[in-house]
Amino acid sequence: MAKYTGPVCRLCRREGEKLFLKGSRCYTPKCGFEKRGYAPGQHGKTKQGRSERESDYARQLRAKQRARRVYGVLERQFRRSFGIALRTRGMTGLNLLQTLEMRLDNTIYRLGLAENRAQARQLVNHGHFVVNGRRADIPSMLLKPGDAIATTDAAKKLTYFKQLPDFAEKRPCAIWMDRDLKNLSGRVLRLPERAEIDGSLNEQLIVEYYSR
Repeated sequence: MAKYTGPVCRLCRREGEKLFLKGSRCYTPKCGFEKRGYAPGQHGKTKQGRSERESDYARQLRAKQRARRVYGVLERQFRRSFGIALRTRGMTGLNLLQTLEMRLDNTIYRLGLAENRAQARQLVNHGHFVVNGRRADIPSMLLKPGDAIATTDAAKKLTYFKQLPDFAEKRPCAIWMDRDLKNLSGRVLRLPERAEIDGSLNEQLIVEYYSR
């Protein structure tokens, strides 16, 4: 499975804001964005404070790249999600965000069973979860309302999952999901509404980017 393996804080610096890709570390002084809040690269510092007018294409590209980095997917995966959204009845932009939210790795993160999406993806890859009673180890698997997610019996014996209830209790669970911390399981109740998805994502610009 292809994935980004470079420095994560560099992605936040490129977007000019924290994307909280490292979970709790992003809230500490160790956060790379706190130390170097300017864009990466040779001219990162010199570009600070410039009032250069961005072209429409640049704004569309940045909106698409930001969404990709928030959800931790590569271009091919993101384009495939857009294709699904395009074929689904309704508003394409909202369909795209809902498709990304319904990925298995994202639902694990939204349940509070992982500190960030990268960790959730790794837990899924290692086969620690079942969906509707069947083993699921594909992070991009799309769930639907009514699907039940549970931790395998073997995973519950691991130190991480033994300590998880204490940590997960402090992490919020998406209101469009139901969580059972005692059994380390959850259920998708419905599709998330737009107000329940990251408000800084601009799905309209993403649609415009792929509609060129």
